[in-house]
Amino acid sequence: MLKIKDMSVAVEGKEIIHDVNMTIQKGETHVLFGPNGAGKTTLLMAIMGFPKYRVTKGSISFKGKDITGLTVDERARLGIGMSFQRPPVVRGVKTRDMVAACLKGHGDGDTIDKLANKTDLSEFLERDINYGFSGGEIKRSELMQLLAQKPELTLLDEPESGVDLVNIVLIGELMNDLLEKNCPILYRKCMGLIITHTGHILDYVNARTGYVMCNGTIGCVGDPHEMLATIRERGYDECIKCYLGRVPTHE
Repeated sequence: MLKIKDMSVAVEGKEIIHDVNMTIQKGETHVLFGPNGAGKTTLLMAIMGFPKYRVTKGSISFKGKDITGLTVDERARLGIGMSFQRPPVVRGVKTRDMVAACLKGHGDGDTIDKLANKTDLSEFLERDINYGFSGGEIKRSELMQLLAQKPELTLLDEPESGVDLVNIVLIGELMNDLLEKNCPILYRKCMGLIITHTGHILDYVNARTGYVMCNGTIGCVGDPHEMLATIRERGYDECIKCYLGRVPTHE
């Protein structure tokens, strides 16, 4: 469903990630670990197609189609959605109107109200997007929009960032709903790629494969729970040493 082949990405002329390879099959949820500055968010932004993140080498394929040259809106129409680590405040646009846009005409006011009730955001529908929202409220608002969009590929950038323990339980439940956890994997339509810095979200979602990103590329691939245990015990320094011992560094 998603295939990234030998991809390098530059931001403002500086190469941030290089030689990344990744494949996510339909119904799978994968997790991306890595220290700050490793290039995790750059990878998601490049998959989503933001113009600042320029693919200088390699390709991105989604559902068998090369999307490397497509715009953000074209990728969204194909079925890619994203939740940002720090979503912007959008003054003058009501949350209800954004959810309605995400529904693409496939729902009405009752549908919006049900989604708001599900995400505990009924009182926020008439407020400007993210204006005065807490960290947990912003994350839930992002997930409400994604539940309305129903993307086939969901990109989640640190969904537990800035979220308290009460909110993270609800966020985990919403993510599992979005990623169809309770549906047999053969019948799932959605797949996910989640960036996590702390690993807390693994207590609430069913992730199949983990990656550690070091120095702008994928250092290793494996079981995400085993990876997290190693990171917690030895830190990312151990991952970087392992990576540097196997792969030539890039200047």
